[in-house]
Amino acid sequence: MIPFFVFFLLLQNSFFVHAILDPIDFLALQAIRKGLDDLPGSNYFASWDFTSEPCNFAGVYCDGDKVIALNLGDPRAGSPGLTGNLDPSIGKLSALAEFTVVPGRITGALPESFSQLKNLRFLGVSRNFLSGDIPASLGLLRELQTLDLSFNQLTGSIPWAIGALPALSNIILCHNHLSGSIPPFVSQRLTRLDLKHNSLSGTLLPNSLPSSLQYLSLSWNQLTGPVDYQLSRLNQLNYLDLSLNRLTGCIPGILFTFPLTNLQLQRNQFSGPVLPISQVTIPTVDISFNRFFGEISPLLSNVENLYLNNNRFTGQVPAVLVERLLSAGIQVLYLQHNFLTGIEINPRVEIPVSSSLCLQYNCMIPPVETACPLKAGKQKSRPTNQCVEWKRQKSEKTNNNNTMA
Repeated sequence: MIPFFVFFLLLQNSFFVHAILDPIDFLALQAIRKGLDDLPGSNYFASWDFTSEPCNFAGVYCDGDKVIALNLGDPRAGSPGLTGNLDPSIGKLSALAEFTVVPGRITGALPESFSQLKNLRFLGVSRNFLSGDIPASLGLLRELQTLDLSFNQLTGSIPWAIGALPALSNIILCHNHLSGSIPPFVSQRLTRLDLKHNSLSGTLLPNSLPSSLQYLSLSWNQLTGPVDYQLSRLNQLNYLDLSLNRLTGCIPGILFTFPLTNLQLQRNQFSGPVLPISQVTIPTVDISFNRFFGEISPLLSNVENLYLNNNRFTGQVPAVLVERLLSAGIQVLYLQHNFLTGIEINPRVEIPVSSSLCLQYNCMIPPVETACPLKAGKQKSRPTNQCVEWKRQKSEKTNNNNTMA
C-alpha cells in the first residue's frame, strides 16, 4: 500500500505536469507581450508575470498545457486598450480557437502566421489601426466561423479564398479601405455579411450570396449592376442596406415579403415600378434618391417610416396612406421631388405631432403646409414645363412598348 504522503507527492507532481504550459506556447506568449503595451489608463498586462503560471494571466485560457483562447486587452466598455503590433508568434499557439483584441491602437499588418491556427474559430481585431492586405492564407482556416476586422485601415481586395471558407457564419469587414469586387461566399451557415464603408466595386455574381443571410450591409461602396436575382433568393433577411452605391435595375416585389425590419436602398440608380406582392409590414423602407417610377402602391401603407422622395413617381397619393398618416400609423411619409399630381387631404386637417409629411416639388401645389427637411428646398411645386415634359416622355414610352408588343 502506498503511504499517504507518497501518494500526495505523486498527485502533486502529476498536477504540475498537466498545469505547466507547453514551452512553445510559453515562448509565444512572451513574444506577443513584447510587441504590445497598455495604453495610458489600461492595466491589462499587470497580471502577465512570466515567473508565474501563464494560464492564470488575464485573457489567457488553457486546456491542459495549451492556450485555446487569447483575449487581449480589458474588455470593459471605454477601456483604453493596447498599442503596438501583433507578433507572428501567435501562429505557434497551435490549439488556439479564439483570438480577440479590444479596441485600441494596434498597428501594422495582420500576421500571415494566423493561417497556421487550424483550430481557429473566432478572429476579432476590430477598432484598431491594422493596415495592409487581408492575408489570402486565412483561407486555410477551415474551422473559422467569425472574422471581424472592422474599423481598421485595411487595403487591397477581399481574398476569394475567404469566401470559400465552409464554416463562416459572420464576416464583418466594414469601415476599412478595401477595394475590388466582392467574392462569392459558399458557406450555407453565413448569417451576417457587413462590408459597408469601403471602396468595393463591380457587380455581384449571381450566386455570390447564400440564402442563409439574415443581415446584409453593402452600403457606402461603389457597386454597380442589377441585384434583383440575388435579392429574390435571400428570403431570411431581417436587415438589408445597399444604400449609397451605383446599383441599377428593378427591385423584386417578393423582397417586401421577407422578414425585414429595415430596408435601405437609397441613393442608387434603381429604376422601374415598385410593386409589392402583398401588404408590406417592414417598419422602415427607404428607397429615396433613385429612378423608380409609376404610381405609389397602396400596399406600402403599413410602413411606419416611408421614404419615397427624389424618384419619378406619378399619379395620386393613395388614400390609404393619408388615412394611416392621420391616424399616426405612419411616422414619416416623404414624397418630395417626384411627379405626383394630387393627394386627397383636407387643407385644415391637423397632422399628428409624431408624424412628418413632405410633398414639396411635385406636379401639384401642396394642400397642407408641413415641415420638410432643408434638403427639400423652398419651391412648393415643380415648374409646369417639367411636369408636361415628363408626361410626354411617359406617353411616348407607353406607345413604343405597345407598338413593340
